[in-house]
Amino acid sequence: MKKALFLDRDGIINKRIIGGYVRSPLEFELLPDVVPILLSARQRGYLLILITNQQGVGKGLMTTSDLDVVHEFMQSELAAHGLRLDVIYVCTDLATSNSPRRKPAPGMLLEAIAENNLDAAQCWFLGDSLTDAQAGKAAGVRTALVGDFSAKDADIIAPTLALILGTSAL
Repeated sequence: MKKALFLDRDGIINKRIIGGYVRSPLEFELLPDVVPILLSARQRGYLLILITNQQGVGKGLMTTSDLDVVHEFMQSELAAHGLRLDVIYVCTDLATSNSPRRKPAPGMLLEAIAENNLDAAQCWFLGDSLTDAQAGKAAGVRTALVGDFSAKDADIIAPTLALILGTSAL
């Protein structure tokens, strides 16, 4: 069985637009601190899998084609550093939908584990919100959060992405 580093998108891969959505490549800004983490994870044999809620589509603020263009741009930005995400899982359902795929529900993670023959105990979910950690814990993977959280919220907590890399666990 394989292992994976699951990643949230906004706030981990790219700069989050507070109160808004990344709707085009012009709004996408790769966070530089994520590149060393992805390179390290890849060198350690982790698959790199995106797990992202994107309700901007569900709200009609963008189309799935718009989202695909953003993700293609994201992949090209990562490719400039010799990286590529192996798989992308997206939930476009609204927060009010109670979707089993929308974080904090573990649906996307469980799909990824099954479809990619992953050992959940060897996987990590790196995110920046409590819902990321809740989804990871519900799927049986270890969790790392960037931000100001309590020690009970995740296995690893650090104020910045750069400090996550400094932990020996990932």
